[in-house]
Amino acid sequence: MKLRTRVVGIVVPAHNEQVLLPAALRAVRRAARHRALCGLEVHVVPVLDACSDDSGDVAPRAVEVHARNVGIARAAGFAEILRREAGRPSGEIWLATTDADTVVPDNWIAEQLRLAAQGVEVVAGTVRVDDWSEHPDAVRHRFGQTYGVPELGHHHVHGANLGMSTAAYLEAGGVPPLALAEDHALVDSLRMRARKLVATGRIPVLTSGRRESRTTGGFADHLRSLA
Repeated sequence: MKLRTRVVGIVVPAHNEQVLLPAALRAVRRAARHRALCGLEVHVVPVLDACSDDSGDVAPRAVEVHARNVGIARAAGFAEILRREAGRPSGEIWLATTDADTVVPDNWIAEQLRLAAQGVEVVAGTVRVDDWSEHPDAVRHRFGQTYGVPELGHHHVHGANLGMSTAAYLEAGGVPPLALAEDHALVDSLRMRARKLVATGRIPVLTSGRRESRTTGGFADHLRSLA
């Protein structure tokens, strides 16, 4: 079934990201102004989770939670979008999410909606590291060897690069309240329901190569493990 998207909602969870959040939000808003989205309503919803820095100055109208849990934060952002669009058919709302240390490409949402128009209900994208300077050269080499970025059919799942129809999201039960790998759990639930998923390498996002992770077991920890 092809989707008739009228609304796009984008969630950006953040924990103490005052330095990187501005670039993330600028990129998301550029993607929201892509010509392919002309006439669509777009909600950009930052979610500040237990922030003790000045992230609130960067995103003064953000949703706030105090869970220190990225699954809860993402779910709160999606809940806010659906609250704003209460009464609208779920088939008209496309949901997407990225991370506060990540910069999305200008065609990020446009490509997701192109696939949605073909009947795709879940789009899983890839990541690239923005700066390897905090790591030994071997880490970059090993990441390139083990990651791989085919245009279609990759096996990666990143909360930093994920989109889905609202109908699929609701049927899957939403984002589980997990502090780690909530994105994998959500996509596993979507797959179990035989939702049409495309894993694409055509819209990679740039994510931080920092060594210190905001979440134990997160992407920064994975990069350090490659050393």
